[in-house]
Amino acid sequence: MKAYVFPGQGSQFEGMGRELYETNTQANDLFEQANEILGWRITDIMFSGTKEDLTQTNVTQPAVFLESIVRAKIAGSNFRPDAVAGHSLGEFTALAAAGALSFADALRLVDQRAFAMQKACELVESTMAAVLGLDDAVVEQVLSGIEGEIVVPANYNSPGQLVISGSKKASKSP
Repeated sequence: MKAYVFPGQGSQFEGMGRELYETNTQANDLFEQANEILGWRITDIMFSGTKEDLTQTNVTQPAVFLESIVRAKIAGSNFRPDAVAGHSLGEFTALAAAGALSFADALRLVDQRAFAMQKACELVESTMAAVLGLDDAVVEQVLSGIEGEIVVPANYNSPGQLVISGSKKASKSP
């Protein structure tokens, strides 16, 4: 059995997708389609943006979706999974890769999701961070000691990898 699991937010990196764009005609076409669908040049940020640019949720999510789905699509007949899945945002990529959603519809959904999540982030100055190498109980105990601000476990990704989210003010507490 062959399965593909698509990543979620947090797997972005500076220059993501540039090599595909520059070396593969089909990838180039898909990236340009995405620019048109979105109404802005996401490729400019993906290929030349800073780390800070790429961590904005409204950019990160469509960028991660786009690079992932482009890789699946350019694989052509070599992409024949028995199953697909995705972590958080990656669920949309899995649906598009399996043909349950079109490329355009999935990208539009991801863009709307990212916009809504970005707006929510802006209501309260907040952030997320992955905590690596600690037991969940240790992280939970530390978080329970934060007073006056909210910081909570957001995603239990795997043993030793817990994503936390909450107020940026809490990171400045003594």
